Order: sequence, then C-alpha cells, then structure tokens
Amino acid sequence: QVQLVESGGGLVQAGGSLRLSCTASGRIFSSYVMGWFRQAPGKEREFVAGIMWSGISVYYADSVKGRFTISRDNAKNTVYLQMNSLKPEDTAVYYCALKTLFGGSYSRAVGYDHWGQGTQVTVSS
Repeated sequence: QVQLVESGGGLVQAGGSLRLSCTASGRIFSSYVMGWFRQAPGKEREFVAGIMWSGISVYYADSVKGRFTISRDNAKNTVYLQMNSLKPEDTAVYYCALKTLFGGSYSRAVGYDHWGQGTQVTVSS
C-alpha cells in the first residue's frame, strides 16, 4: 500500500514562492503518474500538474503554466512542486496523488488511487 506525505505549504505574499514536496512510501513504477491537485473553499478539486515517474511526460494546467514546475527525485521517491509568482487565487489545499493504472486522463482526480493528506497554501494580496 502506497502512502503519500506532503509538506511545504504555508503563508506567502503575492509574487512569492513556495515549494511543496510529496514523498511516497512503497515501490513506484515508471508508468505511474504523480499529480498535484488543489481545492479552494467552495470549489471542486482541480488538476495543477502531473509527471510520469519515468520523467518522460509532464503536464500543467493552463492557470499555472510558466509559474509552477513539477519535478521528481527517484532516489528519494519524492515529487516537488515549485510555485513561483504566486497569486491570491492560488490559495487552496494542495494534494499530491498517485495514478497507478495506465491510460485515462491524467487531469481527472477520479483516475488517481492514492492521495496525500493535503497541505494548505495561502497567498495574501
């Protein structure tokens, strides 16, 4: 059973940066996709970024392209989300998630079968 543990959230002013980490326990195969989602109060959970564990493919939501960067460290079983030029609308609980089944959309939360507990990111204006 894979477990995901996030860290790195916090409070930052608009224009600032944060880096989120997500460490996975257990074996991670190259075909798996690790994703970051976020959920703001009163809103649906939305896809932010994803990376195939092999590193071949990375995906970003349009709202974060050019500002956020997803990367992974295979040796540490850890995925990072570097968030720059943060905006108040980036405020949300951020979750990392693991998609183990091949195929299907990487941007739909329903396709991910393991989730972290979430970490709060608050961007003040």
